[in-house]
Parts: sequence; C-alpha cells; structure tokens
Amino acid sequence: MAELEEVVALLDTAVAKMGGQSRPGQHEMVRHVVESLDEGRHLLVQAGTGTGKSLAYLVPAIAHALESEHPVVVSTATLALQSQIVGRDVPRLLENLAGQLPRPVDVALAKGRGNYVCRYKLGGGYPDEDEGALFSLGEDGSARPATGQGPTSALGQEVVRLREWAEDTETGDRDDLVPGVSDRAWRQVSVTAMDCIGAQKCPMAEECFSELARKRAAEADIVITNHAMLAVSAFEGLAVLPEFETVIIDEAHELQDRVTSSVTRQLSAGLVGAAASAARKHCHVVVEPLNRASEALQRSLEGIPSGLMPLGLNDEQAAAVDLVREAARVALSDSKPQQGEAVDGGKQQARSQLLYLLEICERMASAQDAREVLWASRQGGFVPGQGYVQPDESSPATLNIAPLGVGGRLREGLFDGRTVVLTSATLAVGSAFEPVAGSLGLLGEGAPSWTGIDVGSPFDYPKQGVLYVARHLPRPSRSLAPELLDELEDLIRASGGGALALFSSRRAAEEAAEALRPRLDQEILCQGESGMASLVRRFAEEEDTCLFGTMTLWQGVDVPGPSCRLVVIDRIPFPRPDDPLSTARSRDVARRGGNGFMAVSASHAAVRLAQGAGRLIRSTGDRGVVAMLDPRLATERYGAFLRASLPPMWATTEKDTVLGALRRLAPDAS
Repeated sequence: MAELEEVVALLDTAVAKMGGQSRPGQHEMVRHVVESLDEGRHLLVQAGTGTGKSLAYLVPAIAHALESEHPVVVSTATLALQSQIVGRDVPRLLENLAGQLPRPVDVALAKGRGNYVCRYKLGGGYPDEDEGALFSLGEDGSARPATGQGPTSALGQEVVRLREWAEDTETGDRDDLVPGVSDRAWRQVSVTAMDCIGAQKCPMAEECFSELARKRAAEADIVITNHAMLAVSAFEGLAVLPEFETVIIDEAHELQDRVTSSVTRQLSAGLVGAAASAARKHCHVVVEPLNRASEALQRSLEGIPSGLMPLGLNDEQAAAVDLVREAARVALSDSKPQQGEAVDGGKQQARSQLLYLLEICERMASAQDAREVLWASRQGGFVPGQGYVQPDESSPATLNIAPLGVGGRLREGLFDGRTVVLTSATLAVGSAFEPVAGSLGLLGEGAPSWTGIDVGSPFDYPKQGVLYVARHLPRPSRSLAPELLDELEDLIRASGGGALALFSSRRAAEEAAEALRPRLDQEILCQGESGMASLVRRFAEEEDTCLFGTMTLWQGVDVPGPSCRLVVIDRIPFPRPDDPLSTARSRDVARRGGNGFMAVSASHAAVRLAQGAGRLIRSTGDRGVVAMLDPRLATERYGAFLRASLPPMWATTEKDTVLGALRRLAPDAS
C-alpha cells in the first residue's frame, strides 16, 4: 500500500479542493486505518460527528485497492447511506483527486437482488404478485389495456411507469427511479434471491440488471454494500459479494442488530397454507399433507402468549413443526424439475416457499443446541418507525427464531482471514470498546486481535452544548406524565421552537404533539404525518418549527445550524422488558456470571442515547441544549455509565439556567 505520507497528502488535497481543511482527528484516523490495512489487524475507530470519517477511510481504501488483487468492500447500515457514498461522496472525492492517482478507480454497488428490476418477470415469466391489480382488464379480458386506455388503479399506473422506466434505465436499480413507487408496485417487477430461477436457467440472464451489477462489482476496486449483504455472505456462505480480503464497516454500532435482523426468520400457519396453495397451483403436487401440517401448527399455537419461549417448543409444537418439515420435503421432492423441462417462474417461486419452510423447520428443531432464541408474536409488537404497538392476542401467533448472538458466526464468516475496520460516531460505551467488540465476536478464547481508538471530535462540546437532566420529574411510566408535558412546553417556549423531540414510541410522540399544539404558537410536525424527508426539510428550513418522532429521527437527522437548538429525549432508550432477544441475551450473560442488565440493556441504551444527543451539535457554529426528561440519568447508579457515552457537554439539573440559555438562543433574542 502507499506510504502513510502519500495517503495523508491525498486526503489534504481532496479536502482543500472541497474548500475545507483537514482536521487532526482525520489525520489520526487515516494513520490508524493505513496501519491496520498494512498489518492486517482489525481496527475499531470511534470518530465523533464532524471528524470527516468518510474521507478518512475512503482515501486509505482507495490507495489500498489500487495495489490489491481484490476489491475493498465498504459496508453501511442503510441503503440510503450506501447510495450517498457511491452517488455523492466517492465521485466527489475522485473528482478532487484527479491527476493524483496512478489510474482511474472503479467503484460499484452491491445490493440484494430484490433491489433490481427483473427482466424475466417483466416479460411475463412469473405470475403477478397481485392478480388483477397490474392492469384494469379490457372487455376482451386481455392483460394489457386497449389502445388509448390506461390502467385505472393506482397500482397499475405505477407499474406502467415502472415498465416504461425499465426500457430506458441502465441500472434497473430502484434507487435510480425518481419519483419512487410503492413496495407493492415494486414487487410486480422484482424477485427475491430465493425466487430467482438462476443465471444458468434464465433466458434473460445476459440482460439481467442484478447479474450485470455483480459483474461490475467483481471487476471494481471499491465495492459499496450494506450490512445485510455482509450477513448473507458471513452466515450463509453465498457468493453475493466478490472475493474480498478487506472490509470497512461504517455505522458499525448497527452491525449486530442489522445482521441479527437479516437472519431472523418466521413460521406461521398462514405461511404454510400459502406455500401449499402455490405448490398446488404451480407445481401440481399433492398438498394435503401441507394443509394438515398447517392446521396442526395453528392448533399447537392457540393460546400461547406473545413473548419469549425460554424452554423452546413444547411437544405438540415440535411435532407440528416436524409435520411441516416432512410435508415440505416431500413436496419439494415431488416438484423437482425434470430434465429438459421449460423454465417456470411460478414453479420456482412455489419451490422457494417450500425450501424456506424446510430450512426454518430444521432450524427450529435444533434451536436449543444451536443457541437460538424462539418467541411468539402477533399483530402489533415492535413495528419499525412506530416503536411498540400492543399485540392483538386474539390474532394467530407466529413463531420467530433468531441467533442468541452473532459474534461467533461473524468471527468465522467475516473476520477470519480478512482485515476489518469498523467505525462509527458511537462505537465505544464510555471509553470502552469491549461491549461492541464482544457482540461482534472479537472477545473470548480464540478471538482475533484488534485495536480500538477514539479520534475525538472537532467540536468544543462544553462551550457549544448543555446537557440538562430534569431530575425533578417523575420516573417514566406507560403514559406521558402531565409534568413531562409541562416541562416540554416550557423548554420549547423558551427556545422559540427549533426543537427535535425524540420519543421512545410513536404513540408517545403523537400524544405529545396533540397535547402541545393548542398550548404553543410554534408549529409541531410529527413523524407519520408526511414523508420523513419532507418533515426533516421543513424542520431545517423553518427556525421556529418543532419535529416530534421516534427511532428513525434518533439516528437519521442531520440539521446543522439554528433550526435544531433543542433536542429533547423523553426517556432512556432501554430495550423493552418484554423484548425477547434482549431478555434472552441478558439471561445468558447472567448464567455466565455477568451483569445482564449492564451488558445488554444499559449498553444498548448508551449507544442509542449517544446517537440521539448527537443530533444537536452538527457543526462548529452550533449551540444548544440536550434535555433529558428521564430523571434516572441523574438519580440511578447506572446514570454515570450512560452519561459517559454522551458528548462532554456542560451538564446541569437547574431548569432556570437552561431556560435562560434557550431564551438567548431563540430567534427573537436581542
């Protein structure tokens, strides 16, 4: 790899051409990344907001890739950041390094197959996902509308636009479609990896957008992907990524949760019934055993409470799961394509459902031995973007399975034989990297060596921000206390708006917005009332507007300047007491002699809290207050542990002091 001085010079050149100046933290991070890549040693880097960590890892990555036989993989937690890096950050960086590199740098995206249009499906190779919804049928019953007519349904109109776009797009990538379409419409033109008939069989393989993207990735210097794709590579051993020896993981604090989510599976009587229906229709096999297995599974789950199943399946449930497994195995065998049989997308989809049932049943049967967690769920529960919604216990139950921990598999499938750099603004808990390292398989017997560093932040937090803990408020309960609403009103009134209020649930955010709108002159936007991008844009543009929301806002808002001068957090973001995975992990730590609460719940809360508080100071000119309305941060013994994870702002519990500071920050302050 290029010498450290050369890499630093590249960074300085790029930053200068962008109109900025390199920071000490950037230089320190570059040095450690270069050493890590040179020595083949894993590295954990905490780089605070404003450090410029993207450039600090991209420049060494480019220098390393130019001399390596294999591409450098860069992984992000979200598709949004993945697209930002490949669509904005890397092109801008390469443009400003023009003439400084020995040859052009090829950068490619690696996404899951479902993110691309399937040409074979567009050509009618698969059955419609929503029969009768694609187009309004003409009088002759034809699928395509008669000349001069168009589809009358919103879904049909979206799919027509998708079909027209598919003829012109060079990538087939959903992110390149502007404006976007609904998930339901996208399913009409895409397939999952399991439903794909495969490049060897597909008559459209040479034109397949997904296959072309994989070929580009195999020839690239830098491959930008996401944590879910890393999980597929590490856990399932599938060649979804080109062969690589070096990976840089951004938003690494999300890696455990994203990997866990990507390998969590579900089983229900409804899924079994749907698989039976598809097998009967497209494979023409006997499905009575599957239907009987579906009924047995439903009976075995009647009355089972939602939540963790610490003892695993009972005898009746185990027998039902075994019935599903055997019925799926027989149906798969009976539907095996014969030599010379024509390609059939519908049959492939039906067989993929049967294969899913077989694999999930085998996994559930060995859950205890494989240290996997089982739990029952119903409609409601943990809903993305909404927080916790009370389950409907009268609805049919679904079985869920997830690994107790992902560290062992990540150690074998990701860290072994590779060099991994992990970075985030909130990677350490306090000054300790061990909690994150342990969750990723980097602690314990046989763990690979690693180094953890914190390169700090360019912000002067004690002068720029105030951490206020409302010690006098009551402890949080299931409903928002009147005292909390009064406190929030006083804070917003003093600041003249500009408040980002982060709540533990969608219900709490909506209740607070409804209660405070009649009491305040400032406009209050609430998550769910419009698209997230639109809400954040309005919040950024209007200095007296407030924005209330949940976890999406805890990590997804970057609003530098006076529009965000007050960040309010309603309670410490502990996992819910009935969160099955957290409960199982806490119990496992306790069985091994540790403190399950501190190792799991408190560590989780510390990282989330730091993410939420980090919404306040986004540039060197920002000033403001982070107000924690949960008194436990000041009164409980674990409060010091949590505070150690936060930016080192000036701290107080004096309300009058904070109100005075906010009044001085208000737009109409003299």
